[in-house]
Amino acid sequence: MAGKRSIFEEVGADAPKPSATGGLIDAGRRGARRGIRAWLMVLFALVVVMIAVGGLTRLTDSGLSITEWRPVTGALPPMSEAHWQAEFDKYRAIPQYELLNKGMSLAEFKAIYWWEWGHRQLGRVIGLVWALGFFGFLLARQIPRGWTGRLLILGALGGAQGAIGWWMVASGLTGEMIAVASYRLATHLGLAFVILGLIAWYVMALGREERELMQARRGREDRLFRLSTGLMHFTFLQILLGALVAGIDAGRSYTDWPLMAGGFLPPDMMALQPWWRNLFENPGTVQFIHRMSGYLLLAFGIVVWLRGRRSAHGTTRGAFNAVLAVLLLQMLLGIVTVIHIAPWHLAITHQFVAVMLWVLILRARFLSLYPRAQSIRGG
Repeated sequence: MAGKRSIFEEVGADAPKPSATGGLIDAGRRGARRGIRAWLMVLFALVVVMIAVGGLTRLTDSGLSITEWRPVTGALPPMSEAHWQAEFDKYRAIPQYELLNKGMSLAEFKAIYWWEWGHRQLGRVIGLVWALGFFGFLLARQIPRGWTGRLLILGALGGAQGAIGWWMVASGLTGEMIAVASYRLATHLGLAFVILGLIAWYVMALGREERELMQARRGREDRLFRLSTGLMHFTFLQILLGALVAGIDAGRSYTDWPLMAGGFLPPDMMALQPWWRNLFENPGTVQFIHRMSGYLLLAFGIVVWLRGRRSAHGTTRGAFNAVLAVLLLQMLLGIVTVIHIAPWHLAITHQFVAVMLWVLILRARFLSLYPRAQSIRGG
């Protein structure tokens, strides 16, 4: 028989509290979400550096200094003067040396060689960091449910990027080329932004628990999400057009603004035959398309921002404010870069701000799909 209890005693004070057991929704929380997120952040930073180093490699005309694709043995640079001379002899056999750098000294060759070697070496480091992280979490069974395929695709895209990089370099080793084919450069850069975008999206998703994401999605803003998706695609197209400009140094061909050589249309826009070559190889045509696309992107960005500022969520409104601010900065920077004949420090800054804009658009899109709940006071 139970003893007498005081009327002031809290009911259930001695009873053990049952532990909460998660259901199917909580199953997605299992695994080292924080650890994987930190690992992805490291990969994100490395890919950003890789894009910057790739841009500098192009601006210094260093991309063709290594004429062979040796994924394993190429990790070691030349270790003796004889090896350096052998690499230099291979470079002197390609068109870029004959047409652009004839008479270059071995010391000058070493300067461009180190840029390309560093670019390739950084790619190997990124692959190693991905492999160590992925297989480490996989063997420890710490990957959350549904995430193995997503993380595996990053490695597959990274491997494809290495192959595309060589496909790009190979285009400049024959014929009368002094640089790589611009459309191959655009493919290479475009895939880099795809990889960066996926990593950024995964980092944002892993920053919140699965249950929170499922609850947040009930309040998604469908129209704003569709608009931000369109802005994402349009920005990606503009990045590819920028790569075409960079691939043929079209940014240094017409340096007046807002006109081009004193007119709205540049001269000889369709001078090359067949006509489609002008879209890739005619500096005036390529720069004109990039300019017009930039104006349209800004206009569409303002439309998306006007819709975003009407969001009921303060964090979402702030995200779209940031997008518009960086979009305006990028357009201004593009104009300044052209007027100053695309010096390397302005060109690489223009590329870096493109990375910023890309990530901010993805963040705004993510918050449109998964808005953050806020208190009435916070609203």
